[in-house]
Amino acid sequence: MRYPVIQEYAHEFRVEHMCLVLGVGRSGYYAWKQRLPSLRTQANQALLGQIRTEYGLSRETYGSPRIHVALRRKGVACGRHRVARLMHQDGLYAREKHTAHPVTTQRQPGVVPAPNLLNQNFTATAPNQKWVSDFTYIPTNEGWLYLAVVLDLFSRKGIGWAMRNTMDTVLVETALRMALIARQPPAGLLHHSDQGSQYTSGTYLNCLNTTLARISMSRSGNCYDNAVAESFFSTLKTECVPGPFLTHTQARTTLFEYMEVWYNRHRIHSTLGYHSPVDFEQQFSL
Repeated sequence: MRYPVIQEYAHEFRVEHMCLVLGVGRSGYYAWKQRLPSLRTQANQALLGQIRTEYGLSRETYGSPRIHVALRRKGVACGRHRVARLMHQDGLYAREKHTAHPVTTQRQPGVVPAPNLLNQNFTATAPNQKWVSDFTYIPTNEGWLYLAVVLDLFSRKGIGWAMRNTMDTVLVETALRMALIARQPPAGLLHHSDQGSQYTSGTYLNCLNTTLARISMSRSGNCYDNAVAESFFSTLKTECVPGPFLTHTQARTTLFEYMEVWYNRHRIHSTLGYHSPVDFEQQFSL
C-alpha cells in the first residue's frame, strides 16, 4: 500500500522524502513502478477489450448473458459472472425498456372475434405453423409512425412488416401480404392477432381465408395472449428507438435496417438457443 501512496503524491513531494517517511527504499519503489500488471489483470484487460467490441457490435444493446454467448462462440474462454463483473465495472449495460404508449387496440363494435386457438402456446416445430401479428407506435417529431409486423413463432423471425402514418387496415394488411408472398404458407397456418378493428376487418379476414389459415385472436384486454409480439416491440423500442426520431423518413430507414439487417440476421435470442432467427431456420433446413 505504501508504493501506491508515493506514486499518487509524487507530483507534490519529493520521492526520496516520502520513501524515508514511509520506511521504504527508493530502489524498491522504482522497481515496483517497472513491474507489469499481474497476469490476471492483463487477462481481464484483454477480455474487457473483447467485451467492448461485442458490445459495440450489438449496438450497445446486449447485457452480459448475450455478450458471454457471443464471446464463447468466438472461442474466448470466459465465465458468465466474470463478464458481468467486468461489464459492471466498465459501465456497460443493456438498454432499459420504455413503458409509456398510446392505445392501439380498438375493438370494432358488434364484431364477434375469433376464438383464442393459440392459447399462449408460443412453440412451433417448423416454420409457417404459427404466425402472430400486431402493430405499435413509433414517436417522431412529425407525429406517430405506426409499425405492423408478422412474426413466425418457430424462429421469431419478422417475415412481414409495414409502416404508415395511420393505424388503419391498410397498415396490417400490407404487412400480412408481405409475409404471404415471402413464405407461401400451407393451408392450416395458425394466424394470431388481437381483436383490434384492423384485424377483424373484412379485408384482412378475407386475405386469411383465401390462404385457408386458421384464425385466432387474443382475449379482450389480455396482453399475454400475444406475448411474443409484445416482447418483440419492447425489444425493438429499447434497442432501436432511444427517443423520438426527427422525421418519419428517418424512422422508416432506421426501423427497416434494424429489422432486416440486425434483428433477423444477427441478434441472438435466448429462446432460440442464442441463435439469430435466420441462423435458426437455416439449421432447421439442413
